[in-house]
Amino acid sequence: MKLDGRRESTNVDDRRHGGGRRLALGGGIVGIIIAALITWISGGDMGSVMQVVGDGIQQQITAEGQAGDHEFTAEEDSLAKFSRQILASTEDVWTEQFRQMGKQYNAPKMVLYTGSVQTSCGNGSASMGPFYCGGDQCVYLDLSFFSNMKREIGARGEFANAYVIAHEVGHHIQQELGILGRAHQKMSQLSKAEANEISVRIELQADFFAGLWGHYENKTFNSISDKEIAEAIDCAHKIGDNYLQQKAQGYTVPESFTHGTSEQRMRWFKLGLKTGDINQGDTFSKSKDEL
Repeated sequence: MKLDGRRESTNVDDRRHGGGRRLALGGGIVGIIIAALITWISGGDMGSVMQVVGDGIQQQITAEGQAGDHEFTAEEDSLAKFSRQILASTEDVWTEQFRQMGKQYNAPKMVLYTGSVQTSCGNGSASMGPFYCGGDQCVYLDLSFFSNMKREIGARGEFANAYVIAHEVGHHIQQELGILGRAHQKMSQLSKAEANEISVRIELQADFFAGLWGHYENKTFNSISDKEIAEAIDCAHKIGDNYLQQKAQGYTVPESFTHGTSEQRMRWFKLGLKTGDINQGDTFSKSKDEL
């Protein structure tokens, strides 16, 4: 992406300093990710997933024996700058979108961390991937995720990385518009399988919002090449529930899908990217076949 000279958001809490323990980037974290994924798709609640993640982190820390301050590499510094620039771009795009709706946009804070982090939603971990916490309205990101995403599922490219950040900001947009609260309230009244269907709609709309951001980012700065767009669409494909479940356990369990299939995620991301029209992003009014 063409980001030279672009501003960096100051709405960032960098918690990577301060002597926190760091997870190794090798096979250990992959095992934790797979264990957590299997727990989730097998019907475990978020508490069970967090327990798996927490146990895995503790075992990894013990095995690696790594503690103390971490000296950042040039790659990590570059990724941190990139993330701040992408966050700044989302701030600009969504401020304008909200202005057009007659609303004021209150941007989320991005928290950069290493290994694990305390949030208003509980303990977070690099093993969970980037996530949004509505309780403190923060996007949480361990930069090692980008290396893991490239190595483990072959998703690569700066716009693919930007899509991941913009997706989490998309959840903040849902929070700002009251969508997330209503959806979560409804989920609490449903069975596990029915709640999963609502979760899919939440995630697909966040994909749409990520695409919408990309539409205006590219329209304003001509910053995204066709190759990078293809890489981001490929990333959406490789983080579909069916793709990840097949990779993790060799088969899929559709009723356990929480983020949408590869086809669905690509479709909604591309729709936002193509149209830039927020009115076309209502995943909650669509039938299951229309998703």
